[in-house]
Amino acid sequence: MIFQVVISRPEHAHRVRWLLKHNPVVAILGPRQIGKSTLARQIADERRNVTMFDLERPADLRRLEDPERVLGPLKGLVVLDEVQRRPEIFPVLRVLVDRPRSARFLVLGSAAPQLLAQSSETLAGRIAFHPLDGLDLAEVSPRNLGRLWLRGGFPRSYTASSGSASLHWRRDFIQTFLERDLPMLGIRTAEPTMRRFWSMLAHVHGSTLNWSELGRSMGVSDMTVRHYLDSLSATFVIRQLQPWFENISKRQVKSPKVYVSDSGLLHALLDIENQEQLDGHPKVGASWEGFVVAQVVRRLGARPEQCYFWATHAGAELDLLVIAGGRRLGFEIKLTTAPAATASVRTALADLKLERVDVVHAGTDTYPLSDRVRAVAAERILDDLKPLG
Repeated sequence: MIFQVVISRPEHAHRVRWLLKHNPVVAILGPRQIGKSTLARQIADERRNVTMFDLERPADLRRLEDPERVLGPLKGLVVLDEVQRRPEIFPVLRVLVDRPRSARFLVLGSAAPQLLAQSSETLAGRIAFHPLDGLDLAEVSPRNLGRLWLRGGFPRSYTASSGSASLHWRRDFIQTFLERDLPMLGIRTAEPTMRRFWSMLAHVHGSTLNWSELGRSMGVSDMTVRHYLDSLSATFVIRQLQPWFENISKRQVKSPKVYVSDSGLLHALLDIENQEQLDGHPKVGASWEGFVVAQVVRRLGARPEQCYFWATHAGAELDLLVIAGGRRLGFEIKLTTAPAATASVRTALADLKLERVDVVHAGTDTYPLSDRVRAVAAERILDDLKPLG
């Protein structure tokens, strides 16, 4: 059984409202079932004149067979859910929003702009994008950190009545995503092939990519591996963290790190059912790293192009480097209750000229470790890390 619990997401709602004031078209983008429709309904309920279309409903698809005729007379707010099913609507929206006193359009999509090519090509200067990720600590409370880590941030997974119900939902999501969602977006890779590839990525979660090794394991070329990876990244289930290069004498790692975007999906792909199994799994440290990196990035409000990792071939590394407005902040993630200012942290602090390094750990306290290095408890992220502003 899955509880239909609605968790408030006020920061996302506030941002979408602001974007709608300043842009004729706003797109909320994120994976299926992440809460886009719930957020759109919340915003729609605040307005008097709203028309909603769900493009997964055959009746709404039929209504929009002639989109200009149907959408043209509408005023107020028009919501188009699962818009990737009708990308030909985007050129029509360009015509409509250029008319005086046009409606505002809120479109919801389960694919990145590069898969919705017409949106960026025909609506340039008219559309704003808002990414919607899974639930975070600010939305579920730090006291629920363990549950959020194990189950992930998909609302129906997080709010399930039991751990087994949550895992069942995630397994069904993976099956539906591979069998229906990817083909609907024009990604025609066979389901068993993409399932195997996604599972392989789960086993290298938190590691730098080795294209050739993945290609040999799959029996395909490096270019094919890149295509598979781009497909999963563009549908928000895989996240790549790019490496940072500094003009120093050390040889630096130049391949991106790969993460399964949602910790709950990672655990389902690894067949991890409960916290006990997670604690004993070889990927527990990498799972914690990916989960905490995502929480830190969201707390800071950092954009993807501001986030990197850094590593040298000699072994120095930094799990997360955030560069924003002249500031350089470093983060090292440790699944321990007794973190230390390691030689690797000190090297990163000096070579990258960082403002500070925070070692985010699994304990309960925040305290200094050395000059410009402190231990930050993951459950205190909201208190001890400030948004970039």
